[in-house]
Amino acid sequence: MGNGDTRVRGLAARAGGWSARHRWAAVGIWVLFVVLAMGLGSAAGRVDVKDSDQLKGETHTAAKIIEDAGIDEPASETVLIQAKDAGGKATDADFKAAVTAVVKAVEGTGKVTDVTSPYDTKTISKDGRSALVQFDVRGEADTAGDRIEPVLKAVEGVQKEHTSLRIEEIGGASMMKTFSDAFGDDFEKAELSAVPVALGILLIAFGALVAAFLPVLLAVSAIMATMGLMGIVSHVMPMSDTANSVMLLVGLAVGVDYCLFYLRREREERQAGRDPQTALRIAAATSGRAVIVSGVTVCVAMAGMLFTGLAEFEAMGLASLMVVAVAMVGSVTVLPALLSLLGGRVEKGKIPFLHPESRLRRKRGVNPESRFWTAVLKGVLARPGISVVVAAGALLAIAAPALGMKTQNLTLDQQFGDSLPIVQTYNRVNDAFPGGSEPAEVVVKAADINAPEVTGALADFKAQAISSGASRGPVEVKLHDAQNLAFVYVPLVGGSDLDKAGQSLEKLRDEVRPATLGKVDGVQAPITGQVAGSADFNDQLAGAVVPVFAFVVVFAFVLMLLSFRSLTVAITSIVLNLLSVGAAYGILVAVFQHGWGASLVGAEGVGAIITWLPLFLFVILFGLSMDYHVFVVSRIREARLRGRTTKDAIQHGVVTTAGVVTSAAVIMVAVFAIFGTLSMQSMKQMGVGLAAAVLIDATIIRGVLLPAVMALLGERNWYLPKWLHKLPDLTHDEAADAVAAPVARDDEGEPLRV
Repeated sequence: MGNGDTRVRGLAARAGGWSARHRWAAVGIWVLFVVLAMGLGSAAGRVDVKDSDQLKGETHTAAKIIEDAGIDEPASETVLIQAKDAGGKATDADFKAAVTAVVKAVEGTGKVTDVTSPYDTKTISKDGRSALVQFDVRGEADTAGDRIEPVLKAVEGVQKEHTSLRIEEIGGASMMKTFSDAFGDDFEKAELSAVPVALGILLIAFGALVAAFLPVLLAVSAIMATMGLMGIVSHVMPMSDTANSVMLLVGLAVGVDYCLFYLRREREERQAGRDPQTALRIAAATSGRAVIVSGVTVCVAMAGMLFTGLAEFEAMGLASLMVVAVAMVGSVTVLPALLSLLGGRVEKGKIPFLHPESRLRRKRGVNPESRFWTAVLKGVLARPGISVVVAAGALLAIAAPALGMKTQNLTLDQQFGDSLPIVQTYNRVNDAFPGGSEPAEVVVKAADINAPEVTGALADFKAQAISSGASRGPVEVKLHDAQNLAFVYVPLVGGSDLDKAGQSLEKLRDEVRPATLGKVDGVQAPITGQVAGSADFNDQLAGAVVPVFAFVVVFAFVLMLLSFRSLTVAITSIVLNLLSVGAAYGILVAVFQHGWGASLVGAEGVGAIITWLPLFLFVILFGLSMDYHVFVVSRIREARLRGRTTKDAIQHGVVTTAGVVTSAAVIMVAVFAIFGTLSMQSMKQMGVGLAAAVLIDATIIRGVLLPAVMALLGERNWYLPKWLHKLPDLTHDEAADAVAAPVARDDEGEPLRV
């Protein structure tokens, strides 16, 4: 079969063929789609997840009651006034003068309301050295950080006048401003630097400006289109800033990967002597198919987040699913059209010493990046049993620390360390008033909040909250008569220690509330707050783990089975991916929980993994790792269909894909590593976990373990029981007539099937 026209079957091949024949139409449709999506999304606006929809359980109930009542809870602030000397007391004259000065100063800004003195609210510590002035910030809580600076300056002025005392402000608004000033640009810088990093790596990989620019162009256009689609879809399922950040990460990773797979195959075929038309058709029928199989698998994995019941996870899952689908469609439609339009001009902008042309002149068609993996594969395939034992043993050893994983919502000092003064203030407030900086909030709703039985139950609740040991007080009650609501603020014993504070919360929910408010008919009293939100989140997440894991694993298995028509390939795919995820978990626990090498990434003293990360990583990694797996196994199967022995096919498949897998992995690792440099430990954990997993997946898994396992299995790699032969056949894109190569046939002249 030469370079003439060849009729091919399969979605990817047909899409690529149509786009190449109608290249201007394909490009025009893509541009129109991106512009329309952005325009409609901008016109529709994005609806974000409401606080009342963030969680289920009591936290959701409390938020819904407040929302239905039309109450906008203001941002609350606290000024800690503390004697620096052990002998200083709140009863001292200079201490009282400082309190008076703080009250006057913050009221004088005109930015606050409901200022209370510690002598009225009894917010004085047991040792008498600390007191709290409390107030609310006028206006909406979400934007309070933009208006708090005059108040902070007023408090600083009082501090300068009373140097014997420690006078510091903390609260939702001041923390919002502090973190915005310190870390607000972190995410923007990370997101903006990701594109230049990816482009730089592609320049090294391709050695030509146009070839390097194409994958970035497609990825960015897919991201832009998805941002528009998120605005439209958000009116059905609300989105969030976190979902947007995750979408950018995933979109750049898979968008570049898919284009890279396609472009490298087309380029390889042209270097092997194919004419541009045939090279493009081969890329469409092979790499195009791998992109579709991989993209659908990633979409299925992302869809697993929709089963958590957590609004934030659902938003992240849907946003990621959309960007993967858009990137996949772009890679098999507009990319072939652009390649057809550019032809040989895809090599424009050659960079000296980087362009592979000179290196290929003597070894035409040989991947210049295959020498290292050729040497590795020689040893692996010579002793596959030993290779499996060593590689699997190493990964299991790396994964072992994950057995002791501790997850929790990270406290302020865990998230940011002691680098910020406000974190030190947070610790001082919690030491003096355990739980005072983040009290539990009981939202009491009654037909008549001033009815005698209700007021009596509220008084009993306040008393028993302290007598039960759940709180040391003071317990504050704020009435909203018009809405028949009461907010009860209960500082929890345990403070910033979420384990101990969680035990105090259980006492309130399981003992104190039923014995007091629970005895009054018609009264609702859900308990919310940071500790309660963390507990409800953990409970809901724990219930979602099994359904999400089962959904992702089962559907990925079915997709691999249908795509390769091999029970063996489907099983080994799942096992290897689980091993990769387990190794990532082990690294996370070792670094962030046990502190092994924590100083290298700035993670000292964290001691736990943030609650949402394990499930998030599982879904993301299971999807992304399929990129490499599908690409490598597709190439192995293609070589087998051409008549090579299984061992030769393994070597050919791994070596010829080594360059593109390495380039794609380096881009992913680099992009994820950028997020590993951020100051927030939750983002750092996500970046380190993703980068480590991709690195392991592209080296140990795909370069050693996969070929070793396949070499051991031999012809059993292609085993499909007879009772499964009636399954739909989705393998035809890899049929030998889809590529310009001789067809391998059996003794009866029939095409070889594997």
